[in-house]
Amino acid sequence: MSSYATRPTPGDTAWFTRDRFGMFIHWGLYALPARHEWVKTRERMTDADYDRYFRRFDPDLFDPRDWARQAKAAGMRYAVLTAKHHDGFCLFDSQYTDYKATNTPAGRDLVREFTDAFRAEGLRVGFYYSLLDWHHPDFTIDVHHPRRDDPDARAQNEGRSMARYCEYVRNQVRELLTGYGKIDVLWFDFSYPEQCGTGDKAWMKGKGAEDWEAEKLIALARSLQPRILIDNRTGIEQDIWTPEQYQLGDWLRHPETGERLVWEACQTYSGSWGYYRDETSWKSPGQLIRMLVNTVSAGGNLLMNVGPTARGCFDRRACKALTVFADWMKYNSRSIYGCTMAEPDLLAACPRDCRMTQSQDGTRLYLHLFAYPFAHLELRGLAGRVEYAQFLADGSELRFTEGRAEHFSLGAAEGEDLLVIELPVQKPDGEVPVIELFLR
Repeated sequence: MSSYATRPTPGDTAWFTRDRFGMFIHWGLYALPARHEWVKTRERMTDADYDRYFRRFDPDLFDPRDWARQAKAAGMRYAVLTAKHHDGFCLFDSQYTDYKATNTPAGRDLVREFTDAFRAEGLRVGFYYSLLDWHHPDFTIDVHHPRRDDPDARAQNEGRSMARYCEYVRNQVRELLTGYGKIDVLWFDFSYPEQCGTGDKAWMKGKGAEDWEAEKLIALARSLQPRILIDNRTGIEQDIWTPEQYQLGDWLRHPETGERLVWEACQTYSGSWGYYRDETSWKSPGQLIRMLVNTVSAGGNLLMNVGPTARGCFDRRACKALTVFADWMKYNSRSIYGCTMAEPDLLAACPRDCRMTQSQDGTRLYLHLFAYPFAHLELRGLAGRVEYAQFLADGSELRFTEGRAEHFSLGAAEGEDLLVIELPVQKPDGEVPVIELFLR
């Protein structure tokens, strides 16, 4: 069995650390301007400016069953949808606001359709809920707010009440956790207490746990769904740590205790979370697969984001990226599901340009070949520990020798701990071949 213990969490993370791979979905009014989900604040739009998207939100091609089928085919086992993003627009039929999908030309509760469709495909479901709200009249203007540069910004804050806003947040979270069945993940976003204004804007304070009344909020969520997983972005540590747009090279550890953490890397296919028509930094197929393998090899999960279009479908670039995962996971998912970082003594044998994962029961070791070697793969420290070796994709045997590797021009590489796997000269089809080692 894997000997890696993680810091205890309030929620049940057993399924989470087994399933490893999920779909993030950022979708809302910002899909219409199609130039980043923060477009309202980036361009300092007024509510009236932004309202043109509300009046025209009509996703006539929205088919959540297709979304779910593509997610499942890609090997994703859970999905997290933006029920409300920073602009305050709600995809669900909340009784506490008129700023919701049911009041647009869409005319229906899109969150309900999402949950029904994804559950039908056997995927777990989660909700992203933004703690920010640039539309709510009680949310105070700060360094991220679209009105931050208005000459009268400070005067606009008069009469606003974060206490009233926090009650609004709790009311909506109650709706989400009581009206849509079992919810597996609640993904709050985000706290920024250190991001304050300077100079004549020093009155603009960042927001953190106290501003969100996070203890009350989390207590409410736990009372409604005790086993739900909650991220740490309220400013209060919960179940999941969420490094964003960053690839870790080692297991994420607690900054104070050094304990290993349950963590999830959230990443985009391109540089934006919401649909961005003109964005060009889309990742290559090799980068996508290596990101997934890197993450699991360091004991984490990968939450890979899709930004649907204003008409409600995944654009061709997103579909192509999902197909990359589908093609690879169809044959190699055994090296991802139920796997984690290899045991330290095994990890020490990892060759250059490879990544290791190990089944959580400890019986199988997976070598992911980021660069395909010529003819042989040498692993020091594994002699006597491997019973059988094969390419995972097709189950074809790979012969190996122990203790010695001979070549007429070099003599012999020797060592009692040396295991040498013989490889075909030609790299197998597909991104990142995987060798499966059955351990003694």
